[in-house]
Amino acid sequence: MTLPKPWKLLHSHLAFNHHWCQVRQDTVQLPNQTIIDDYFVSIRPEVAMIVPVTPKGTILFVRQYRHGVQKVLLELPAGHFHSPEESAEEAARRELEEETGYQSQDWTFLSVLYDNPPKDTNGIHVFLAQNIYQVGEQNLDITEEIELVFIPITEVMDFIVRGDLCVSGTIAALVLALKILLKLCGLKTRRFLRSPKMNS
Repeated sequence: MTLPKPWKLLHSHLAFNHHWCQVRQDTVQLPNQTIIDDYFVSIRPEVAMIVPVTPKGTILFVRQYRHGVQKVLLELPAGHFHSPEESAEEAARRELEEETGYQSQDWTFLSVLYDNPPKDTNGIHVFLAQNIYQVGEQNLDITEEIELVFIPITEVMDFIVRGDLCVSGTIAALVLALKILLKLCGLKTRRFLRSPKMNS
């Protein structure tokens, strides 16, 4: 089987350049020699996402308004790196504390996810933070109004099946952490995935 070949970048320039939004216009040559001169890519900073777990086996989620889809959504804490020099774990620690007021001394890097690879340049660096504890109050941006929501590990699948958890990055991060989360609550995968709604 022949592996797909990468596109050849012929030319690139910033079509839109704003502090909060950068869009790049690329001219590319496809493997079949077709040239596309208006392929637009969103240049986005790297993201840190955290699966925060309390000593009692609950996961800390954040509920907030998301204007792109104009909905209030339940998600895992996450945020952009502040600079190219900030490490993934530094960004994760900072975002967890800013959004929730919680911190952890037990961090595990899980993986890097790509949420929209055809159009976005960034990755989502996922961390598991175990035994979280409160160190202060939330330190939110002017655009943020965040409610903290604690959900037992054993109930997370029900939230996904009902559609109460529907943000793709959050669900993917939970899957990455699944093996460790199951061990924390003494469950096997089949039992965890056996949602009452799924079986009805």
